[in-house]
Amino acid sequence: MGTSRPPRAKVSLSIITIIVCALAFLALLYTQRISSLSSSTIFRFTPCAAKRIAAKKSVIEMGALDDAADDRFVFDPEECTLVHGKWVFNRSITPLYTDTSCPYLDRQVSCVKNGKLDTDYLHWEWRPDDCILPRFDPKKALQRLQGKRLMFVGDSLQRGQWQSFVCLVESVIPQGQKSMKRGRAHSVFKAKEYNATIEFYWAPFLVESNSDLHIIADPNKRILKVDSVAKHAKHWIGVDILVFNTYVWWMSGLKIKSLWGSFANGDEGYEELDAPVSYTVGLKTWANWVDSNVNPNKTRVFFTTMSPTHQRNTTYAKRRPQFGLPPSKNPEPGFWSLFRMAGGGNFIHRVISYVANELIVNGLANSPRFQRFAVRTSKKMEEFSDIAAQKKKELAEQMKDVSKNFESFKNQ
Repeated sequence: MGTSRPPRAKVSLSIITIIVCALAFLALLYTQRISSLSSSTIFRFTPCAAKRIAAKKSVIEMGALDDAADDRFVFDPEECTLVHGKWVFNRSITPLYTDTSCPYLDRQVSCVKNGKLDTDYLHWEWRPDDCILPRFDPKKALQRLQGKRLMFVGDSLQRGQWQSFVCLVESVIPQGQKSMKRGRAHSVFKAKEYNATIEFYWAPFLVESNSDLHIIADPNKRILKVDSVAKHAKHWIGVDILVFNTYVWWMSGLKIKSLWGSFANGDEGYEELDAPVSYTVGLKTWANWVDSNVNPNKTRVFFTTMSPTHQRNTTYAKRRPQFGLPPSKNPEPGFWSLFRMAGGGNFIHRVISYVANELIVNGLANSPRFQRFAVRTSKKMEEFSDIAAQKKKELAEQMKDVSKNFESFKNQ
């Protein structure tokens, strides 16, 4: 005669079944919650110390690609302000050219040919604050340039911009349909099929100087004719799109020999002016030419302001720890521009803002769009100035420590 199981066993089995099902349901909900959170850039967690750097990089790259939670609007040239934004690292970017694929880059700006080993610098993209910037399309750019002349005017930084633009479009032009003619001051790339030219004109000060073609290495021997651009400007006439820049050559010292009238007056005709004063006079001379000679119905004018600098070898090379400078990787774009501003370059922004406020080109100064741009730019410059002042203070403290460490190192 068998013994039957107690009724309580059936109740326990039912309870266990319910609990297991409930746990499975909760696990499913938890998994879905984690999945939904991890698809957004707001998902953050604290990894262990060994994985923190990799996790941070992953979040940055995810932020560059994830537009699902992006509240920016689709690019509209009438509404989008391209100058306000940030650099975002995006590993998925395929560069439109490299210094090994484009034959028109000078050796001095060919990073790989000069021994640069890492390629992270190729994966930074500009992300405007208020709109989504479309990928550059070489064919569309050439179609917009059909029958037109585009000219970059300025110093070696502007020449780099010119070469970069040529490299962006040249790969889609058949070999027999393009040509390059280089000159000492004026160089021209021609896209024959589109009857378009992309040109560069060397004028490091925009105004005339005795160091335009035959470069004078000693800044103290340079003389600038701050009241004239005539020698250069005759090459700008008839160009459809003009892109100007000038600043780095004005930052060679506290005083600049500035001349009114003819160079024939020699050493007796110039006056030594503070660099900001001379820069203001020279830039206003250029602005007056633009205002008087440019037909806004035919020509568009752009002015390129300061670029980030990376001329210190400490930016890329390993630094000597005994002097208080730890090894570093490439800083984010724009990092060193703060140090250039802290080192005295801040007057460049002030002068450009001052001259731009007086210059009326294409009626922009009277338009609401230009006024909004001017207000936002002014606020941005104030913000940069505050950051630069703080960086200057921090840099001074760093240099004190470096000096002490260096003295100790010498006495060892």
